[in-house]
Amino acid sequence: MIANKKEFTGGVVLLVLFAVVLVALFQPVFHGRNAMAFLDHLYNTISKGSVYYIPAIRSDVDKMTVRSVELELRYQTGIEAAQSVELFATAGAEVRRDGRTLEVAGSLNAILGAALVDADLMYHNAGGAMDAKYGVEPRRTMYNWWSSLKLMDKALKKQKEFEAAKLTSSVQKKAVETAYNYYEVEAVDIMDEIGLIIFSLAFYVIYTLWYGFAILFVFEGWGLRLSH
Repeated sequence: MIANKKEFTGGVVLLVLFAVVLVALFQPVFHGRNAMAFLDHLYNTISKGSVYYIPAIRSDVDKMTVRSVELELRYQTGIEAAQSVELFATAGAEVRRDGRTLEVAGSLNAILGAALVDADLMYHNAGGAMDAKYGVEPRRTMYNWWSSLKLMDKALKKQKEFEAAKLTSSVQKKAVETAYNYYEVEAVDIMDEIGLIIFSLAFYVIYTLWYGFAILFVFEGWGLRLSH
């Protein structure tokens, strides 16, 4: 039995309209994307400019006392190890490979510097330059750097080189990983899209309240009440 037909009907109408808008949001009408994909891309382009840590990390690498390292790195696969040889060779390090294991000897400063150079290329979407440099798909090269730096971090900690390990981890997470995640995303200044951002945030709040009030009207119109 409907206690308040007017309120119940209003709630149902709001729910139907909510569903219609929801279906529209999942249609590829926003430059070939649905609303979720479009907004995800928008916020990625805006956030990219705020995660460019490479210059600051390069400064930290330049300030680090020059040190030579000898590291044994064991990779998950032989292919990963083989592809990573060229990374260290580019940095001027001596590398000996035995299956999945690399024995690396060279300047830690130069190795981290080489990783930053490649991360900078990837951050600026220069995949062609990366491909020409290593002959490997750019993202794969970045993944190899990520894996290598992670193994280096672990090896350095075993040698109690904690300061060097911390900087190596920063290069891995703040430079290489970020460059990998934002590859092929064009950085956009937030002020260039401020109107769209405000609209999207306001719409999110209104759309959430819309659903909440629709449910409220349906149940109150139906006769359900909360009581103590």
